[in-house]
Amino acid sequence: MGKLRYQVRMLDLPLHTRPREKLLALGAGVLAERELLAIILHTGTSKLSALGLADELLTAFGGLERMAQASAEELLQMAGIGPAKAAQILAAIEFGRRTQNSQFKPGSQISTPRDVVQMMSEMRDYDREHFRILLLNTKNRVMSVKTVSIGTLASTIVHPRELFKEAIRRSAAALILVHNHPSGDPAPSREDISLTARLVSAGRILGIEVLDHVIIGHSCHCSMREEGYFPVTLAS
Repeated sequence: MGKLRYQVRMLDLPLHTRPREKLLALGAGVLAERELLAIILHTGTSKLSALGLADELLTAFGGLERMAQASAEELLQMAGIGPAKAAQILAAIEFGRRTQNSQFKPGSQISTPRDVVQMMSEMRDYDREHFRILLLNTKNRVMSVKTVSIGTLASTIVHPRELFKEAIRRSAAALILVHNHPSGDPAPSREDISLTARLVSAGRILGIEVLDHVIIGHSCHCSMREEGYFPVTLAS
């Protein structure tokens, strides 16, 4: 005989314990992950409440951190998750990354590679390679951040023309290259080293110094300048 699963409907819960009402009364900080996810899902299924569905998702992905790295295809494979719910989850995750994790503020001073990593901390969670540039003025203060390219799981295509076009338009004195490795290992690949050499050389011609290339992993980073890759030269 199959195991009986008893699901409490949201409407059956006392008003003060329902996630939405609890959030409005006490603030989002007091809610558990399952409750926050239940609010995002809004509804459950014919067999599961929104809280039950939230539990199923968190269990299947092994927690919130791993679920935050899930693709639309992976979410859609879950029972009870259709295009609407998958879109709600992905939008909420991206919104959180942009508003909570990113520490970029115009005029921020860059003194060390760790400053770059803190400013671009959301890149640790991306499941695709994102290549960005930090445009700096003569005092090494950040004028703007631009995403140059979004690639695949293992690589991204960066054209020097597109990269320096924005730097020239903003009259940047220098720039810092930043990209993430979804594998979690920030060690520079042969392609990273070659690309950095080309960009440094192009910057010299244009009078825009490339100060560093910072590669962000899951819990660590690599500054190619600190690791001895600067000054870099093109391989013969």
